Amino acid sequence: MKSAAQILKSKPEQTVETVTPSTSVFDAVKRMAEKNIGALLIMEDANIAGIFTERDYARKIILMGRSSKETPVRDIMTFPVMFVRPDQTNEECMALMTDNRMRHLPVVDRGRLIGIISIGDLVKDIISEQKFIIEQLEHYIKGDRG
Repeated sequence: MKSAAQILKSKPEQTVETVTPSTSVFDAVKRMAEKNIGALLIMEDANIAGIFTERDYARKIILMGRSSKETPVRDIMTFPVMFVRPDQTNEECMALMTDNRMRHLPVVDRGRLIGIISIGDLVKDIISEQKFIIEQLEHYIKGDRG
C-alpha cells in the first residue's frame, strides 16, 4: 500500500495551483481550464483558506444565477478543507474521498501544504497495485518462483 507522499512523488506534475480568496470566480475557472484541472486551493498567506471546485461553480454560481466575474472565490469556496498527512495510505485517502464525496485531497505535513491528490491519482495507483499483485499471483500459480 502506498502512502500519500509516494503517490505525490509519482505524479508527473506536482505543482499545486492556488489562488487568493479575492480572485474572481471567472479567473479561477479560467485558470482551471488552462491547467486542465478540476480544483484550486484557496491560500491566504501560507494557510489553506478553502478549495474551489467545478462542483462549487456549477452549484453556487450557475444554479444561483451569480456573476462569475463579480463573485470572489471566498464567497463560494468549500471550507474547512479536509486533508491527509503524507503517511496516510491510498486506502485511507480513498475512504475519506468516498465517504465525503470529494475528488481532491490536499496533503499537509506539519501545517505545510506539500501537494494535492485527485481521485484519478488514487484510482491509477490502486489499479497499478492490483495489477502487480495479479502478476505475482500468476507467476506463483505457473510455478515461476524466480
